Amino acid sequence: MHFNQRRHARATLSIILLGSLAPPMAARAQDPAVVTVTGKKAPVLKKLDKTVYDVSNMARAANGTAQDVLQSTPEIAVTADGQIAVKGNTQVTVLVDGKPAAMMAGDERAVALQTMSGTDIAGIEVITNPSAAYNANGGAIVNIVLKRKRKPGARAQMQASAADHGLWNVGTSGDITHKEFSVHGSLAYRRDGTRKFRRSEVEWHNPFGGQAGSTLQTSDIFVRRKVESAAFGVDYALGDTDSLSLSTRYNGRRSRPLLDTLNVMREGAGQSIFHRISEGPNEQSDNSASLSYSHQDSGNALKAMVQRSNTTGLIDKSYGDVSVEPLRATTYSRGATRSARHLNQATVDWSRACAHGQWGMGLDIQDEVNDLDNYQASVDRLSGAETPDPATTNGYKVATTLSAIYLTDQIKHGQWEALLGGRIERMALRVRPAQGAMQSAHWQAFNPSLHLKYAASDKTDLTFTYRRSLQRPDPRDLNPFTTYVDAQNLSRGNPGLKPQRLNSWEIGADTELAQVSASAAAFYRTSGDTVADARSFADKVLVTSKQNGGQARSAGLTGSLDWMPDAALRFGVDGGMYRVALSTPDLYGQVRQADMAGYMNLRASYSAGPDNLSLDAHIQSAAITPLGRHGSTSNVNLSWKRQLSKTLTFTVNASDIFDGSKRSYRTDASTFRQAGFDHFVARRMYVGFVKKLE
Repeated sequence: MHFNQRRHARATLSIILLGSLAPPMAARAQDPAVVTVTGKKAPVLKKLDKTVYDVSNMARAANGTAQDVLQSTPEIAVTADGQIAVKGNTQVTVLVDGKPAAMMAGDERAVALQTMSGTDIAGIEVITNPSAAYNANGGAIVNIVLKRKRKPGARAQMQASAADHGLWNVGTSGDITHKEFSVHGSLAYRRDGTRKFRRSEVEWHNPFGGQAGSTLQTSDIFVRRKVESAAFGVDYALGDTDSLSLSTRYNGRRSRPLLDTLNVMREGAGQSIFHRISEGPNEQSDNSASLSYSHQDSGNALKAMVQRSNTTGLIDKSYGDVSVEPLRATTYSRGATRSARHLNQATVDWSRACAHGQWGMGLDIQDEVNDLDNYQASVDRLSGAETPDPATTNGYKVATTLSAIYLTDQIKHGQWEALLGGRIERMALRVRPAQGAMQSAHWQAFNPSLHLKYAASDKTDLTFTYRRSLQRPDPRDLNPFTTYVDAQNLSRGNPGLKPQRLNSWEIGADTELAQVSASAAAFYRTSGDTVADARSFADKVLVTSKQNGGQARSAGLTGSLDWMPDAALRFGVDGGMYRVALSTPDLYGQVRQADMAGYMNLRASYSAGPDNLSLDAHIQSAAITPLGRHGSTSNVNLSWKRQLSKTLTFTVNASDIFDGSKRSYRTDASTFRQAGFDHFVARRMYVGFVKKLE
């Protein structure tokens, strides 16, 4: 709901600032009081507003990546190319240690997850309907919690693994804790890679001019990456109630893929066939630094944090066209897209225990700047002179400032527990083209949240959650210019895009019976002002832009079942079936679609002495997309972990053993029809070890 009640916002801010004068507290407002228990960590911990999964000992994590860990986590579905869904919801925000990072946004997120070591991850928090304390841009949240040991003494760990196709990785980490100081760090190097097959066939026609034609593209490429990463952190206890923490991280990725794309273009009686060959280089680097302060005493807490993170990238789009039909000299083009994302964030969270539970309040300020430059030029093959293409050579900046204040109140009364929340957000957006006038817009909204739990018995809980949020546009979709994508596609942004409006409801039940734990839920989600593709043609080439105007609804059932017949054996299954309805603008008006979709995750593990054998399998059904649909995919992974000694572990991982990651797609629009497939080959066999020094 949009509003302009500035008086209300000022009054709420005054209340928050007055509340900060009260004695501070130890946990975030949405979390109950923390109780420390000595013993084995529970593999699954359900809280009022999230589910926490302990993955610190996951066999697949030893040699795998963050994407492998997420794929093996219940409630989460991850495709081979890094697309994430939570209970069927594809609008997902990924956090690291509860904080956003520049590398976890946009197209860079998939690569970041595919090159982040799984051994660094302690837990995964899945938040299907975030409370008002979170910036829920996109709906669901997946929080990656990194390992942080703070026991007195010194420890170190070394890890190495190797796979087929000449891929390997090594890493080391350690920590030292003495009295009030704790220092921790890690170094890693990875030779990563993925083979990709693609095919795309487009039949197009211009309804106004009558022209028609077709284009066929096929390619086969193995992208090999070199990845370096490092992390360092210091924790300092100022006293019994106060502490400071400083942490920094760096990741660098480089690749030089040789890409040969065969193009077959037909128009009327004419035909042209050529190979478009490119070889990069492509680069990406990420760095972040954060400083946090916390004050804790009995029943009260204050936490403040400032963070800066950056991501820079270079995608070289230079190519040579080798003609097959008709025969002619090779033509060359020089091109590149440089991008930089800078994210600054400051948060303050207050909480206080009270007679009925606890309340919380906080401030969240984020300033994000995306700077993109596109260059495309034809190259004279004799002189080497470059002539820039004015239509696809451009630059622009997108600056987004998000300011938010929130209030939460957690209430306990008998068998009832409730978490009420409200978040006031103001979003300011500025698009600055390198040439032309700046465009700006802003939105204000009040987004409520509600989480209810009723303890029907000692083993059974009934739950209800609701959340409303805004999803801001992707900065690349705001590009006011046209950019080159490939021989078949151009991209043109729309700086006038508005945020999408999202609503989500869920009602469920959780129960435990002897060795069985189960849950079931029903959900309903809506999306308004949904961003959809707008397609047209320019000089026989497909031009894809973005526009608001779409609508989406989904409703369905999800459930999970975990069975542990004895201490050595464990089985698990979770999945969902839901109906999706889409309304998408097209040339002649809205196109309405509706269909069923679903997913299923299966897990099994067996421990016998020093050995642990685990299996996880994943199936995602075919589903509709705006003006089209995509096919189903599957993934089956097997891991064997053997404890050779108290400090040495040997692990074998077989990923996607049936090679089920190929996904077909098709689109039927008023001006074109497209069909093809993307096949990111995820089949791997990793062998590795982990050595601990304590």
